[in-house]
Amino acid sequence: MKQLAPGLRQIDRFPPHQINCYLMGDVLVDAAGRRDRRRILKQLRGHQVSGHALTHAHPDHQGASHGVCTELRIPYWVPEGDVEVAENPRLMPERSPDHPLPKLMYAMFAGPGHKVDRVLREGDEVAGFTVLDAPGHSAGHVVFWRESDRVLVAGDVINTMNPFTMAKGVREPNPAFTPDPARNRESIRRIAALEPSLVVVGHGPPLRDPRNLQEFAATLP
Repeated sequence: MKQLAPGLRQIDRFPPHQINCYLMGDVLVDAAGRRDRRRILKQLRGHQVSGHALTHAHPDHQGASHGVCTELRIPYWVPEGDVEVAENPRLMPERSPDHPLPKLMYAMFAGPGHKVDRVLREGDEVAGFTVLDAPGHSAGHVVFWRESDRVLVAGDVINTMNPFTMAKGVREPNPAFTPDPARNRESIRRIAALEPSLVVVGHGPPLRDPRNLQEFAATLP
């Protein structure tokens, strides 16, 4: 694992940055696809892990959640608007845009459902970070914000790399996976207004220059 900031590590994966998950204090944030269970567990070995939180319940973020929670006997924490999907992943395709890509991602990455132990809401605290609502890419999408050093764990509100072409750069998430792009743009403007010093995302490398995010947000319709 690579340390990105105090109390924030990125779990390694190949290709690098394609699908990211993090150890935020003692909480695993997101869990990639179902085939990533062993890789995640191996890298968590030797670290204290007290819980597993999702930014949102999409197949490439919850795939290994059941396996990791079961193996480590840790609770599962999910944003309020995504609880039903996290417990019943069969709902994922119908909660996604009518496009072949979400169906393919569901087939490739989705893992079993798992009982949610804690519902995450705006203002909650997780490992020293504050939960902020940032819907659009999913109904319940949240981000985790630490104001003391302006570190933001942003999930898929933005991407800093195209996960298919690997082209780098700040961008909106693929509309094929985003049920409400207009609402997601509102979430992008919200996180840009925070002026984070570090943004880590679900797809792409860390973003360390807040001007890049602010300039991108200013171009949105």
